[in-house]
Amino acid sequence: MKNIDIRETTPADFEDIMKVERRAFGQEDEAKLTADLLNDPTAQPILSLLAFYNDKAIGHILFTRLYLNEISEQPLIHLLAPMAVLPEFQNQGIGGKLIKTGLEKLKAMGSEVVFVLGHIDYYPKYGFINDAGKLGYQAPYPIPDEVADAWMIQTLNSEGIKLVRGKIKCAKQLDKPEYWSE
Repeated sequence: MKNIDIRETTPADFEDIMKVERRAFGQEDEAKLTADLLNDPTAQPILSLLAFYNDKAIGHILFTRLYLNEISEQPLIHLLAPMAVLPEFQNQGIGGKLIKTGLEKLKAMGSEVVFVLGHIDYYPKYGFINDAGKLGYQAPYPIPDEVADAWMIQTLNSEGIKLVRGKIKCAKQLDKPEYWSE
């Protein structure tokens, strides 16, 4: 799809973000989580992007800060969650554009790695590697073996994944078991 503009959000975009999250998921849960994450100091620095078509907000993606437990010098790493596209604009490449733009901006910010818990056939198209747990990066809560491939990782540097292995710690608002099942 052409004529899509993607830009970082501002506080003035809050209602557009909420509309996209509500309509894309058909419920309040992701909108509430997104609102909570946008105001969570433990999620900073965040990257929040909106996609527009003819000046209408049609997609949103959020990246929040992650930490590796038990190391003193923390690398800058992020989690992609949530991503939302209005139903009438799904399957047209909007999500992919949001992901690509987000990864480019995170790299420019100095983020080294991005994690996602998501669809095992979708995110690898954008460079994510299935089963980050097998690579030594445990999610904040256990991921069942039958969906372990849904916990994914992507490096943002040319040297590959050089992080110390360990358990990932997420923002306070995401630190609930219900957010960690695929």
